[in-house]
Amino acid sequence: MIGRRAWLAAGMAVLAARGAGAQRGGASVALPVKLDDTVVGPHERAVLLCWGDRIAYDAPPWDPLNPSAEAAEAQFGWDARIVALIEPPPAADGIPRAILAIAHPTVDPRMAFPGGWDRPEVAAAMQGATLINLMRQDGGWRVVDGGYQTRRITARTLCRLSGPVAETIGSVATGMLGVSGGAATPWGTLLLTEGDPAPWVARLGGAVDAARFGWVAELDPLDPLAVPAKRTALGRFAHGDAAAALAADGRAVVYMTDRRPGGYLFRFVSEGPATEPDALDRGTLFVARFERGEGMRWLPLPAGAESARDPVAAAEALEPTPLDTPSGLAVDPRRPRLFLACRGAPPGPRGSAGSVIEILPAAGDHAAETAVGQVLLVGSEPPPLPPRSGRSGAAQEAPPLPPARPAMPDTLAMDPNGRRLWIGTNHGGLVGRQADALYACTIEGPSRGQALPIYAAPRAAAIGGVAVSPDGTALFTVARRPGAEPGASFERPGTRWPAFDPAVPPRTALLSLTRRGGGMVGG
Repeated sequence: MIGRRAWLAAGMAVLAARGAGAQRGGASVALPVKLDDTVVGPHERAVLLCWGDRIAYDAPPWDPLNPSAEAAEAQFGWDARIVALIEPPPAADGIPRAILAIAHPTVDPRMAFPGGWDRPEVAAAMQGATLINLMRQDGGWRVVDGGYQTRRITARTLCRLSGPVAETIGSVATGMLGVSGGAATPWGTLLLTEGDPAPWVARLGGAVDAARFGWVAELDPLDPLAVPAKRTALGRFAHGDAAAALAADGRAVVYMTDRRPGGYLFRFVSEGPATEPDALDRGTLFVARFERGEGMRWLPLPAGAESARDPVAAAEALEPTPLDTPSGLAVDPRRPRLFLACRGAPPGPRGSAGSVIEILPAAGDHAAETAVGQVLLVGSEPPPLPPRSGRSGAAQEAPPLPPARPAMPDTLAMDPNGRRLWIGTNHGGLVGRQADALYACTIEGPSRGQALPIYAAPRAAAIGGVAVSPDGTALFTVARRPGAEPGASFERPGTRWPAFDPAVPPRTALLSLTRRGGGMVGG
């Protein structure tokens, strides 16, 4: 079994074996921390939505000083992470359109509410998920106000339970809590993953049944009235993300991360074809074990409701590989290949800066028993500032940041054409020398592992995922939780981005990045 340190050491050995050129290719210019955000190269950004902006057509105006659950259920959430972009069937007018699914994982009371006084019912309405309609108009991509598929999913949304656990606890569930990630599926649905429900259950004072949260929900993103179905066969744990693929024989395959330090990588393979109704209700759960060299094996969990209720406990008996806070996932649309982001631990003497791992299933089949795991890159932080020198009190310029690799990679996304991997980093609000940024990473050829930043978030903000427009001319990303650093508060944030108005708190924002003058974004 490869533990965390051994796996990272093995990754460094792989990088070293690629030669000095690959080592140089893996490094990039680190971007400094600023109160404002930074756009790199021939790109420009636009703000599409901010925390509190209306989602429902009849939503009341945002009033951060007097929040209410009724208003929050119709507004963009406090935190955000892009889940997936879905391209609907072409419309008769020929206008390009898309549906963007966004998770709202957290609500920090010290930053979301005046005085830091928690309002659990309002927080439960601020979290969940949002689906919005986008369309290409006047040369750019815009949010459609009152779009047909536009909706909010919160703690009060009607859901249903299906699969083995539903047979014992019932088929009705109200709401989703701590939606952390998800994916669009090749069979035309949307997956939304719930994170660890325990903090939300405690926060809501036992008003919810914990057994009905912590699942993966599936819904039809094209139907605004679709009831999310929590697929209990996929297991209940603290999900970080999910990715979906088709096996060689047409079965559904869902990869899932257990987003804990030392968490596991899980896989579900359906019993029948993905096109069958409720295909995700019957199948087998697996957990990954990385073996000697670059080998990897999928270990099946015992069948039944007990494994579904607690797959982490069921997996531990099989001695799977604990990973360095496994987080983001991305499936290559061109070939059978999975990328996994391990976020690492907070910076410090015992922390790591994370890594991105490429997983190639045997025989090109996502349902194969074995795979090959290769390290694409290992994250690194800039070294600490050197001791100050010279006369006491003399003004000194901060030295430029040295090259660094993406530190604490958290979210991943593939270009639709499979040319590059997009990596978003997340330091969890800890402010160091390097800003959290969005990187474009080459995944093939002599510059494999080279990750170049194109956008850096403002102070204490993380990158909340990325999606590429169907025509490749726009990149959608999120600057999440700006100013929410240790010691900050609603009244005294680390920055007031994006408005920089002393009367307005900092706001998570959905952004579009485009190339000045038009053309393909990022390259």
